Amino acid sequence: MKKPVIASVQGYATAIGCGLVAASDLAIASEDAKFAANAIDIGLFCTGPGAFLDLGLPRKKALEMLYMGKIIDAQEALRIGLVNDVVPNDRLNEATMEMAETLASKSPLALQAGKFSFYKAADMPIVNAVEYLKNITVAISSTEDAKEGMSAFLEKRKPRPWKLK
Repeated sequence: MKKPVIASVQGYATAIGCGLVAASDLAIASEDAKFAANAIDIGLFCTGPGAFLDLGLPRKKALEMLYMGKIIDAQEALRIGLVNDVVPNDRLNEATMEMAETLASKSPLALQAGKFSFYKAADMPIVNAVEYLKNITVAISSTEDAKEGMSAFLEKRKPRPWKLK
């Protein structure tokens, strides 16, 4: 997906649901949310979700979720980095929309390039990633969105609406 994906979690996110949260770029959970990669409890294994848990969590935590099948609460999901924020149940939709509106106020071109390059660089050795990201920075810096953003910053104003290209 070209655009950032936000998971908004209320209730249970188990097996593939937990994998979808891990695969999302950002995630907000309500206080009552619960998470588990618990296919192991019925003689299966969360192979698909495991790939995304391994990308977003420390390996030992990912393996603990996959091997043990234990259900964790929203605060533990926040502590280990599975979600970005935990909010009261009645604020989940509002908090998710606030995050989405913040993203919508950013340059779509910069977000798209940033998301793509972030994930691509994550799979590279650090020396290659630094060189690759340097080139992406140069490319993004030459866009109309970047020029408008820098002008707005120097002129102490908000950027004009971004041009979607």
